[in-house]
Amino acid sequence: MNYSIIRYIIGWVLVLEAIFLLLPSLVALIYQEKSGVAFIVTAVLCAVIGILLTARKPKNKNYYAREGFVIVALSWIVMSLFGALPFVISGEIPSYVNALFEIVSGFTTTGASILSDVEALSHACLFWRSFSHWIGGMGVFVFLLIVLPLTGGSNMHLMRAESPGPSVGKLVPKVRETAKILYMIYIAMTLIEMVILALGGMSIFEAVTLSFGTAGTGGFGVKNSSIADYSVFCQAVITIFMILFGVNFNFYYYLLGKNKKNAFKIEEVKWYFIIIFASIAVITFNIREFYDSIWAALHHAAFQVGSVITTTGYATADFNLWPQMSKTVLVLIMFCGACAGSTGGGIKVSRILIMFKTIGQEIKTLIHPRSVHTIKMDDKAVDKGVVRGVGAFLMTYAVIFCVSLLLITLDGKDLITNFTAVTATINNIGPGLMEVGPTGNFAGFSAFSKCIFIFDMLAGRLELYPILLLLTPSVWRKN
Repeated sequence: MNYSIIRYIIGWVLVLEAIFLLLPSLVALIYQEKSGVAFIVTAVLCAVIGILLTARKPKNKNYYAREGFVIVALSWIVMSLFGALPFVISGEIPSYVNALFEIVSGFTTTGASILSDVEALSHACLFWRSFSHWIGGMGVFVFLLIVLPLTGGSNMHLMRAESPGPSVGKLVPKVRETAKILYMIYIAMTLIEMVILALGGMSIFEAVTLSFGTAGTGGFGVKNSSIADYSVFCQAVITIFMILFGVNFNFYYYLLGKNKKNAFKIEEVKWYFIIIFASIAVITFNIREFYDSIWAALHHAAFQVGSVITTTGYATADFNLWPQMSKTVLVLIMFCGACAGSTGGGIKVSRILIMFKTIGQEIKTLIHPRSVHTIKMDDKAVDKGVVRGVGAFLMTYAVIFCVSLLLITLDGKDLITNFTAVTATINNIGPGLMEVGPTGNFAGFSAFSKCIFIFDMLAGRLELYPILLLLTPSVWRKN
C-alpha cells in the first residue's frame, strides 16, 4: 500500500472542498446571513489541513487498483466529515450525526433528509445542500483529474472506483480528456436547465439549486413541499431533465460527435426508456381516478417515475397515498435505477440486462447442453469477468441490504418503513414509503440507524466495493 500517495491525493480533495465552500460563503454574503462565517471557518480548516497534506510530494507516485479504491472511499468519507461542519457551526443542524447524515445524503446524491422544516435553513445552507448534489453527481475525482494531472499510476483506477456501472471505459485515449468531456456535457446540461427554469418563473436561487439537485439526481429541494408548489411547466422541465441526466453520458458524447449512429446502438439506453414509458403507462392508468383528468395523472406519474428511476427523489405528489400497484412499480424501479455512466443510482439498467441475459443463457444451456452461447450488449460480447462481477455485485448488494434491514429493526419501526428506508439509502433515492415517504423524513430513526444509512449511502454511491475494502485488513498491508 502506497500511503504517501493516499495522503497526497486526500490533501488535494480537501483543498478542492475548501474552494467549493467559498460558494455558499458568497451566497451568505449576498443574502447578508451570519451562517457564512461557518462556511469560511470550515473552508480555512480544509485548506490548512489540505496544504499540510500536499506540502510534501510523495517519492513513490505509483498507485494501482487497491490504492485507487482506498483513495476514493477515504476521500468521500473525509469530504463528508468536513462538509457537515458548517451545519453544526452555524447551529442550523446542531447534532453532528444529523449534519453528517444530511451532507452524506447530499454528496451521494441520495436526497434523504432529517429535516422537517427545510425552509428554516439559511440560503447558504440550502445552497450547500444542493451544491453537494452537483459535486457528487459526476464525482469529485472526475473533476480532480481535470485540474490535477496525476502521474505514476493508472488514473482509470480512480475513475473506475467512483463511476457508476459494471465497467468504465474511456471515451478518448486519455483519461483526463474523458473527464473534461464528461464535465463539459454535465455543466452545459445544468446551465440549460437553469436558464429554462428561470424563464419559467423561478427565482435565480431556486433555478440554480433545483438544477443542481436535478443534475446530480439528488433531490434536495428548498421548499417543504419539494416541487409540488411550482408551476406545471417547471415540473415538466424538471421531469425531462431528471430523465436526461439518468442517461449514460456516452450517449451524449456519440450524439454530439461524428459517430451519431453509435449513440442509438447503446442497448441500455433503449431499455431505460422502455422501462420508463411502461412504468408511466401502468401508473397513469392506476391513478387516473385520483386526479381531475388523465393528463394530470400522466403528469404526476411521469414526474414520479422520472424521479424514482433516476434516484433523484423530488416529488410533486404524496405517492404514499397512491394504490398498491403504483407503489409497487415505484419500489421496483427504485432497485433498477438509471443507466451506468450517468449521475443516477440504483443497481443500474445495464446490470439488470446482463442478469436477465445470463438467466436466458442458462435456460438455453439446459435445453442444449453442448451449445455455446455468448452474452452480448450493443452487439459486442460481454467479457466473462464483467458477467461474474455483476453476479458478485448483486450478491454483495443483497447481503448489505439484508444486514442493514436487520440492524435498523432495533428501532421498532414497521417493515414497510424499514424496507423502503434501506432501499432509498443504498440506492441513493431519498424518499421511501410510510414514515420516510415524500412528506416524511429520517429524523425518527436513532443515531445508530442513521449511521447504518450513512454507510449504505456511501456504499451505494461508490458501488459497494471501495467502502468494503476499507474494512478488509489485508488491504492495509505494505507490499
